[in-house]
Amino acid sequence: MKLNEIKDNEGALKSHKRVGRGIGSGSGKTGGRGVKGQKARSGVAINGFEGGQMPIYRRLPKRGFNNIFASDFVVVSLGRIQAAVDAKKLDASATVDGAALKAAGVIRRVKDGVRILADGELTAKLTFEVAGASKAAIEKIEKAGGSLKALSAAAE
Repeated sequence: MKLNEIKDNEGALKSHKRVGRGIGSGSGKTGGRGVKGQKARSGVAINGFEGGQMPIYRRLPKRGFNNIFASDFVVVSLGRIQAAVDAKKLDASATVDGAALKAAGVIRRVKDGVRILADGELTAKLTFEVAGASKAAIEKIEKAGGSLKALSAAAE
């Protein structure tokens, strides 16, 4: 492939609508803006304005808050891990941690740690070293003969 042979996919670049170019175009004269008024003029930015009425975002009460100290765990199900073991992407003999799951393509990024949930079945004997797991997931891991080391107490 040469630089002069590169072109966009079919339909990727859509040509813009030429407004205000005569009545034959279907969007001539007013150019789809209706007749007169503030919105027919240029330089209008009235998003959320309700004509002087108290806007909805000011009528409704504020609620809740965003905890900046909260941990953001990546959630992985046991079924997804078992599928990675079956597909030979995850080594069953090695320790399963965030880095191993990322390398296997099970998760995209580790964030604040990995938390395991009990969805699906686990048949492989695995050793986990993750931020935490649900009680049901811990039971399934131990039932399959594996073990789990939780790195943070907050994740349980």
